[in-house]
Amino acid sequence: MASPGRRLAKRIVIAIVGGTVTLAGIAMIVLPGPAIVVIPLGLSILATEFVWARRSLRKCRTVLRRWKDQVKARGTARAEGDNPTARGAPPG
Repeated sequence: MASPGRRLAKRIVIAIVGGTVTLAGIAMIVLPGPAIVVIPLGLSILATEFVWARRSLRKCRTVLRRWKDQVKARGTARAEGDNPTARGAPPG
């Protein structure tokens, strides 16, 4: 078993690393960079030790799934709308 001091040290290291990655991701919202990847990565690190981060990560996943579904739906609608045969034009 890990001693209480060791466990506390682990939590502090995870908080610093996860917090730094998450803050870097938040900064990437306005700066160039893959914020949409870095923020969930930071939350994943924090979620190994903190319940609030697990909840935030679940919300983040839900939002990303919704965005993915919306993008996919728009792509499908555009693909159907761009089809010349769907508008009555002769094929070929």
